[in-house]
Amino acid sequence: MTTLTDRPRTALLIIDVQNGVVGQAHDRDQVVANIATLVDKARAADVPIVWVQHSSDDLPVDSEPWRYVPELQRRDTEPVVHKRYGDSFEDTTLESVLAEGRIGSLLVAGAQSDACIRSTLHGAFARGYDATLVSDAHTTEDLSAWGAPPPDKVIAHTNLYWQHTTAPGRTAGTVETAAVEFPLKPAV
Repeated sequence: MTTLTDRPRTALLIIDVQNGVVGQAHDRDQVVANIATLVDKARAADVPIVWVQHSSDDLPVDSEPWRYVPELQRRDTEPVVHKRYGDSFEDTTLESVLAEGRIGSLLVAGAQSDACIRSTLHGAFARGYDATLVSDAHTTEDLSAWGAPPPDKVIAHTNLYWQHTTAPGRTAGTVETAAVEFPLKPAV
């Protein structure tokens, strides 16, 4: 039900599950395991997977912190989008990758809940995509020393507000890893 024309396909969008991003993340091992399950489900159903990889002064390209966690292995046929901003659409090839694949619906997982996940969800939705967040397949680090809520509360709040996001002609919502089935059903 995307507002984008001729975009009937769904893709799994995996954001920034990199050593330097999730190394200290809340519930890291379970979240990575859930993302691995999503990757297996998508591959079994021939659903496109798009990997997003952030670089910055703290995540220099080709460094160990920049690399994806070893539990997740991208196939050469699966595109990787490199970014330097929170929103995976900003100054990247993501839109052209999705357009080429006729993708109008995104299933989103990765890190960090309160930064790149949130920015990308809003960026996708504002651009006309349906965007479903996998509620148990995103995480963040503990930023409470800088005034943020504890990470479990950040994750819960992100799930709560995305579950109730609405706009004309698009769908948003959340789904748990175990409930993901392809083709993806619109969130309610």
